[in-house]
Amino acid sequence: MFTNRKRFLSVAIGLALFASAHVKAVEPDSPWADVVAEARGQSVYFNAWGGSERINSYLAWAAEHLSDEYGVTLEHVKVGDIAEIVGQLEAAKLVGRNDKGNVDLMWVNGENFAAMKREALTWGSFATHLPNAQFVKDSPSIKADFSVPVDGLESPWGGAQLVFIHDTATVEEPPRSAQALLNFVKEGGRFTYPAPPAFHGTTFVKQLLIELGAGSEAVTDALANDVTNSDFEAVTAPLWAYLDSLHPMLRGNGKTWPTSGEMTRQLLDDGEIDIALSFNPNEATAAVSGGQLPDTVRTYVFDNGTIGNTHFVTIPWNANAKAAAMVTANFFISAEAQARKADPEFWGEPTVLDVSTLEPTDQALFAGIDLGIWALPIGEGSVLPEPHASWANALETAWLERYSQ
Repeated sequence: MFTNRKRFLSVAIGLALFASAHVKAVEPDSPWADVVAEARGQSVYFNAWGGSERINSYLAWAAEHLSDEYGVTLEHVKVGDIAEIVGQLEAAKLVGRNDKGNVDLMWVNGENFAAMKREALTWGSFATHLPNAQFVKDSPSIKADFSVPVDGLESPWGGAQLVFIHDTATVEEPPRSAQALLNFVKEGGRFTYPAPPAFHGTTFVKQLLIELGAGSEAVTDALANDVTNSDFEAVTAPLWAYLDSLHPMLRGNGKTWPTSGEMTRQLLDDGEIDIALSFNPNEATAAVSGGQLPDTVRTYVFDNGTIGNTHFVTIPWNANAKAAAMVTANFFISAEAQARKADPEFWGEPTVLDVSTLEPTDQALFAGIDLGIWALPIGEGSVLPEPHASWANALETAWLERYSQ
């Protein structure tokens, strides 16, 4: 009898091992119940910028919820430049490392997403199959990332727009166009911007390029397409002429530069400049709350609008924990997570959700957020589309050739 029992156990174990070996791993369109079941117990290594304590704290909060609700462990891998991770993925692709990758989810947009899509480094159209995707805004900047169609390869995480922050105690009426900014500086106004390739600096340069080329159909068409298809020198000539005039009058006289948008905020708080840059319309509220700016600051955009975009998360093709990555991406666009993210007390970034499509209880989460008088008023200022992703590197290279020391 013992022998028969032993044989029975051996057969049962063998069948179990056979079954487990043949369980099909989740696909982007797998039933959500299967995704959640497979995700339990997995660790998702989320590669994301680690330079903000507010963002780091938000992700720590998200990690607690993912662990409690789904049994998923979220590991925030803090990176300085996501382009480095894209490079690592490209190298892994070249040597054929097609599974068990060490990047499960990553924060990405713009030229980095364009490179990943071009080199087939993304997993698949998982974003369209997330349950919470039904509540995402029907927005051009969500459908196309810097003019590159998203095709479900990345899931939206947050919205952003270039804004200017000024202190009304020193500048009551700030400049509201590129030309007005140049005149402001000529008349003694204090201004500077981060040197490209720092993100805020590149964005400011793109803003100038769009505004200075406004009204030209040729420029508009060029910026919407790959830079290699344009007459780069002709399109950018007004930009370089503008910057040649502006730079000698900046703080640092065009010789020294801030390293980030956050540094311009600090310079504003220190009284060294009159206008700071941000890509978060609500940053001033968070900064005032945190004692990083005086309560006399206000946020504004140029009269004809400023560049805005959406940032995303994506899953590499060789991710080790794809199910947990999907669960994390879906949680990131839940009403609870997006409302906390939109609250300046915790992060203060515009939501990617169409709040009107949510249940009343979820809508109430957003209605209770107080942006304060320091943020950009909701609905104020038009959003200009980003140029094609290829323009960023071309502009950065040209800027450095002209202005780096």
